[in-house]
Amino acid sequence: MKIRIFRLAVAFALALPSVAAAQDPVEFHIGAGVAFPVGDVADSFDTGFNFSTGLTFNANEAVGFMGEYQYFRFGGPDRTFENLSPTPQAGDRILIESNHQMNVVDFNVVLRAGGTSGMRAYLIAGPGVYWRKVQLTTPSVGFITVCDPYWYVCYPAPVSTDAIVGDRTSTDFGINVGGGVNFGAFFVEARYHYVWGPKIEPQSGGGQTYGSNASYFPITAGFRF
Repeated sequence: MKIRIFRLAVAFALALPSVAAAQDPVEFHIGAGVAFPVGDVADSFDTGFNFSTGLTFNANEAVGFMGEYQYFRFGGPDRTFENLSPTPQAGDRILIESNHQMNVVDFNVVLRAGGTSGMRAYLIAGPGVYWRKVQLTTPSVGFITVCDPYWYVCYPAPVSTDAIVGDRTSTDFGINVGGGVNFGAFFVEARYHYVWGPKIEPQSGGGQTYGSNASYFPITAGFRF
């Protein structure tokens, strides 16, 4: 009996898109999933999560134009630094905790392949504006040296932790490209995001600058209505 009910539920979900595609020129979607930092930024932050929602305006069954909002959050590994205070206690270390958040507004073109039985693959790509935020906190007091462009800080000379902790933000341009599959009202997709970030200069002046361009790879599952 349970198997029969499950089969009926799956059949109902798969039937939804054929009806929606024929009747609705606008689709709403909502989804969430896991997000991976890629490349150098993965050294500063761990795997996180993402949330997305938006509207797709369908020119026809094969082409759509999407406006979308996405939120990402990544925790950072706890990092300890040597306390460079003039008179540190023996074995004294400075702990820095971090997290990285992104609010994204993007505009995409959606290209759908033909499909049967409610299953349709699609490609998606477009530009976006990425508001990126890094939060740094510490329970410790002292002096450290740290240079991490993905924290938006670079202090090659000893500096008080008061100068390190706090929120730092950057509004950047980026692009995303990916694809997915619709299974009726349910979808699964993967995308690659690339964001151009600011150059980070050492606070002492001179020397080389460090880039904060970053890549992210979210895998999202959700529903379209």
